[in-house]
Amino acid sequence: MIDVSAFSGNFNGLQVPEVLQQLLEFENTVAAGRYYASGFELVIAGENYGLKSYSEDKAFLNALCVFAQADGTGSQYALWRRNNTEDIGEAPVVILGSEGGFHVVAENLTGLLQILSYDTEPMVDWNSIYFYKDETDYEPGEATEQFHKWLADRFSISPVNDADRIVIAAQAVCGEEFKQWMKKYYNG
Repeated sequence: MIDVSAFSGNFNGLQVPEVLQQLLEFENTVAAGRYYASGFELVIAGENYGLKSYSEDKAFLNALCVFAQADGTGSQYALWRRNNTEDIGEAPVVILGSEGGFHVVAENLTGLLQILSYDTEPMVDWNSIYFYKDETDYEPGEATEQFHKWLADRFSISPVNDADRIVIAAQAVCGEEFKQWMKKYYNG
């Protein structure tokens, strides 16, 4: 169970987006320690939760708000404070891969919720991010059904059958801009 006040420390003094407040409540109560989206869980980022491996520049650290683990290997989701926006509720969601790579994943948190409904871990490397699910081997998480119901009730979101289309749409909007922004801080 994640403490709400500790979780708010992930956001560099900014208001925790309402979508994440509601997701934290779901994770703490309904899911209660059970997986609802493969590899995903909200985290308390602490000392920038690995961001310093990319850059220790204060502008960089203040522009990314890590809020979740994306997969079982340590990749992380963050909100990108594009143009130093104070309203991070509509900020693009990015992924920082544990094995390298950084990419825009969703235009905003609603897009990420749609991706999470697909219930599979992202495959991320230096060149790409994609979501693959082999339906013959797929086993839903213990709380996936409750999560899908919650998404429908709270956000009118139905499970998607193609998470990659959300990624492609988001990258068309700001993917190149994010890569160029990252190059100012990281030349790996």
